[in-house]
Amino acid sequence: MTTPHLLALCASLALCAAGTAHADSGKLLLTGGVSTIGGSAGGGLTPWAVTGTYATEGQVGGSAYLTRAGTQDYSLTGYGAALSLHDRVELSLARQDFDASPAIALNGIAPFGVTPGQHIKMDIVGVKVKVAGDAILDADTWMPQIAVGLEHKRVRPGSLQSVLDFLGTRTSGTDVYVSATKLLLDKSLLLNGTLRYTRANQNGLLGFGSAAPGRDRYSLQPEFSVAYLLRKDLAVGAEYRFKPNNLEALGAAAGLGGALREDDWKDLFIAWAPNKHVSLTLAYVDLGRIVPGITNQRRQTGYYLSAQVAF
Repeated sequence: MTTPHLLALCASLALCAAGTAHADSGKLLLTGGVSTIGGSAGGGLTPWAVTGTYATEGQVGGSAYLTRAGTQDYSLTGYGAALSLHDRVELSLARQDFDASPAIALNGIAPFGVTPGQHIKMDIVGVKVKVAGDAILDADTWMPQIAVGLEHKRVRPGSLQSVLDFLGTRTSGTDVYVSATKLLLDKSLLLNGTLRYTRANQNGLLGFGSAAPGRDRYSLQPEFSVAYLLRKDLAVGAEYRFKPNNLEALGAAAGLGGALREDDWKDLFIAWAPNKHVSLTLAYVDLGRIVPGITNQRRQTGYYLSAQVAF
């Protein structure tokens, strides 16, 4: 079964769940997070320990999302769907379509055969399991909600395959993470910390690992989110996601200096949920330099817009 068919199936299951187990619970608006770029529930850039939707114990919830992001040189379109089972397990599927048109400049370095207007596509299958705590019920204690998750990613680079071969990167990989989310109701504040075990380059869009002397091993990368509820349906916040920077040493050894450097990601966001079925997120993103050797060292800043429906 192809990924588009899987996404359609997941969305259909979400709609079926809405008819059999209404996830209209006592959960507060926005405390289930929104859809991340990887398809799981959280902020835009990093997962939280919540399992998404407003389903509680004994209920099944579903969600689907569409995301668009744009910077000076790149753009990304993403979509996906997720199921939340009994407020304990989350299953998600996502696809990313990355416009890598600037990569045509790599043909000036070597005969890579990169075609004009090349896109990179990546499929992500995720699972998250809550293992301790409850963000809502434990809001008046020190205990956060804790979840473990994984994201298996497979990238289809098209004519950029020769570039990935040169870099010695793999086209599939799996991230494992632990998230802890703490809701401070009396302060209208949500805090999240995630520790990711990964070897993905640019979240996987440039493959996984690196040829020597680059880093070809997994490393632990922290991620942080904070959200403040201005009112029950409106939140503002920020995220910071550390990145492994596996490829820079390889680029330097090849005489390219910092042309393959990977920077940390960060954003400032505002999320609005007029009801428990719809949410909209707008963010200013700073993705640092993405393959700065072909973008004249420009930092990739821009917008992130995402819409989610949940049942």
